[in-house]
Amino acid sequence: MSSKTTFVFSLDTFLNFLMLLVLPSTLFLFAQGTITPQKLPFSQICAGAAHPSKPGEIFNEFQAQFTISGFASDVTFVVELSDPSGSFITPTPTTTLAPLAGTPPDTATDKTLTFSVPMNLVGSNTYQLRVKPSVGTPSSSFNINIPGSVKTLSAYYKAYNDPFFINDKNNIISYCNGGSVTLTIYNPTPSIPTSSPANYPQLKYNWYKDDALIPGQSGSSLVVSMNGVYYAELNYGPCSDVNYSSQRVTVSGTSGTVATITSSSGNPFCSSLGNTTLTASAGNVYIWKKNNAVIVGATDQTYQTNLPGVYTCEVDFGGCKSTGSIDLKVFEISSNISGVDKDKVNKIPQGQTVSVATTTTAVSPSYQWFLNGTTIPGETKSSLDVTAEGKYKVIIAQTSGCQISNEFLFEISYQTNFNVPQIANIVTPNNDGANDTWIIPDDYIDGKAKVMILSSLGEIVFETDNYDNYGTDDCVDKVHCSNWPNTNTPEFNNYNPVYYYIITPTGQSAKKGSITLVK
Repeated sequence: MSSKTTFVFSLDTFLNFLMLLVLPSTLFLFAQGTITPQKLPFSQICAGAAHPSKPGEIFNEFQAQFTISGFASDVTFVVELSDPSGSFITPTPTTTLAPLAGTPPDTATDKTLTFSVPMNLVGSNTYQLRVKPSVGTPSSSFNINIPGSVKTLSAYYKAYNDPFFINDKNNIISYCNGGSVTLTIYNPTPSIPTSSPANYPQLKYNWYKDDALIPGQSGSSLVVSMNGVYYAELNYGPCSDVNYSSQRVTVSGTSGTVATITSSSGNPFCSSLGNTTLTASAGNVYIWKKNNAVIVGATDQTYQTNLPGVYTCEVDFGGCKSTGSIDLKVFEISSNISGVDKDKVNKIPQGQTVSVATTTTAVSPSYQWFLNGTTIPGETKSSLDVTAEGKYKVIIAQTSGCQISNEFLFEISYQTNFNVPQIANIVTPNNDGANDTWIIPDDYIDGKAKVMILSSLGEIVFETDNYDNYGTDDCVDKVHCSNWPNTNTPEFNNYNPVYYYIITPTGQSAKKGSITLVK
């Protein structure tokens, strides 16, 4: 009688065999290509002006050349612009354009990218450029077209390319000696963006007094308290054009009153009692502003408000002007809650008590606790012991002086005690509230083991050192979440897909097995 050889594969043997098949292809996929940037053909980016060779178009096209090696043929590349400080943590997006006429065709190793910068680019002299592949690590920064190795460059988009006005187009203004006057970019029609550079908030300005640059002034307004001839110029760094400046304004001081503003309800004031009346020094003409924006229709000596903010009033005393200012604030209290996460669902085991406490700076505070919108009888202290499920609220009110209150919301829900004796190998993620996620014994959760889940192709689809049966779909990225499956787990089309797990408890050998998803 002949004998037959029987092959018996344990699960450990199968997993090890599977990894041997998958690892070579995985290593190939993650092989690192090399990008070598060539020196840029320019030393600065000056976009937004009229195109020198295409009438009627705006110039915004730049080229970067680089060589590559070790990349698959389907990998694509883009030029990436740093943020204004030169960092690539939150880069500025560029747009890839069609190659320019005369551009050498790409080869397997030599590449040329044509790109444009965004129209709302914030001008800076410390940008950097690099190449980013669709797969792999970005290149180092390009060197710019000047002698040596310099990687930072100036980049500006000239959103406004015309002369403009300040001071309501007036060439003369006076202020009261000891006071000040504000020069502002003229913007009569904000609804028409091209009517004024003030409609482009990303723009910066250079302000001049007697043809000398005023250091540190780059905003759309300038407070003046000295005689002289002033004007503003659009600050496009090395891309600036002296033709893009305002008219000259002669500022002179005359004797007169310095404008002030008072609040009838004090400062800070109690907004719950209604408006406070702001009163400017007596004069002839008044122009009120809040946070540097003109308040339409506010042309009297007084102005009523119940909102905080920086209020100014330009007062024309007749022959001289002065601007008064008040930083109006409202009374506030500061309160905090501890023991629960506010504005969230807090899970607790049924029968457990959670102590919730509050602190406040309110004078003679009162407390009222609510459950599901109904007052909890007798609960008027700063803390509450919670045992029941529901939506809670506490209102903390100041009872002396200004009537102010803070409120906090939170929700309590009972936590299911899973604590299963065995690792589940079947999961039914159909959102029916039962067996929707993979449940493992409590001995392996809360930082007690490393958990890894692999697809049938050996791809890591989930990995964590802190698995949580009771967690939510909080994810650091597509792989690192608190439990599985989760909202980042892709929909599966094949019938009952099988995954494989490796659980490695601290100081112990790994536990391995399979998980079948059934829908």
